Amino acid sequence: MYDLLTGLSVIEASSFVASPTAGLYCAQMGAEVIRVDQIGGGPDFRRWPVTDGNDSLYWENLNRAKKSVALDLGRGEGRDLLQALVRATGQFITNFPVGGFLAHEVLAAERPDLITVRIMGWADGSPALDYTVNNSVGYPMLTGTGPDPVNHVLPAWDLLSGAYAAFALLAAIQRRAVTGKGGEVRVPLSDVAIGTVANLGGVAEVLYSGANRPRLGNAVYGLFGRDFVTADGQRTMIVVVTPRQWANLVAALGLDDAIAAVEAARGVSFAKDDGLRFTHRDALYPLFERAIASRSHSDLAAAFDAGGIVHSPYRTMLDAVQDPALVTGNPIFGQADNPSGFAYPAAGAFATLPQDARQPPRPAPRNGQHSEEILMDRLSLPSSEIARLIDAGIVGIA
Repeated sequence: MYDLLTGLSVIEASSFVASPTAGLYCAQMGAEVIRVDQIGGGPDFRRWPVTDGNDSLYWENLNRAKKSVALDLGRGEGRDLLQALVRATGQFITNFPVGGFLAHEVLAAERPDLITVRIMGWADGSPALDYTVNNSVGYPMLTGTGPDPVNHVLPAWDLLSGAYAAFALLAAIQRRAVTGKGGEVRVPLSDVAIGTVANLGGVAEVLYSGANRPRLGNAVYGLFGRDFVTADGQRTMIVVVTPRQWANLVAALGLDDAIAAVEAARGVSFAKDDGLRFTHRDALYPLFERAIASRSHSDLAAAFDAGGIVHSPYRTMLDAVQDPALVTGNPIFGQADNPSGFAYPAAGAFATLPQDARQPPRPAPRNGQHSEEILMDRLSLPSSEIARLIDAGIVGIA
């Protein structure tokens, strides 16, 4: 946690991954992020993984450092309160549909400088999830060895869309500071996905070649990189991206003469050309397979580390969370008083500001924990009116 965005307040009405991620990143940098949900929790409130008590560890971690207001959004008075909070605050993150009571033009009618960042499925407003967008842009047909498509587990487009939405919010705030102009920013998962494909050269590649990229399994396209198995059965990934790394890898494995023989036979030099190493992988891979299979992982790891060679063994997530470099000794993690009651390392801001003290991660709120506080502070509602709303079931409290 850092205080870079102290003084910025954002209303968030959202569910699942992308939109809550945008709010989370703002909160981790010090913004006051007020999440508004249906009383009892929105559609993602019990999303797996869950504890034995049915508390969602997913929800608990995507909503750290936020405040919670609970309203009955099925009733007009509850919807009116959410609209009033958005207008009073001036910044709004949501993945609710373009139309309806949270349409930007409806909200901005009484707050012209309002900034709305809306995460969507498709740009035309039709629904989509990370897993369906990913299929649409072709990555499952590149993943694995084939012939069947392979969906990756990580919701990459949700996470990228959330990060892009947080960036877009700050960009829109900067424009408003200069011009006084508000507006809506729409961030469709489908556009983030296909735009990322384009930024990585994928659109140009298939149009230039007229063909899809071959499926390579764990091999890295255009580089010397692949998984290999050591003498003691450890599968490890090795990737070379610089001439120095290549020279040190060849030397560490004692392959100088064997590589020179391949170069002479094929009339090429692998010293400085990533593409040639990839193109001639049919000759190179067997040499490396034999050399790596003759030595233990610990022996190779020491040699690779000494040579600045990028490598990593494959391991489980349970292994990873016990790694001091990743979790147990990593300063981005700390303890928080989690609503689930389960104590575990909680992640704070991913960025590190060496000149600023890092604050510990904060817990997620309980549903409706801050309802009274926010309605009083943001809308100046008297305590008697808040009590009436609570008694009427329009406002929920923790």
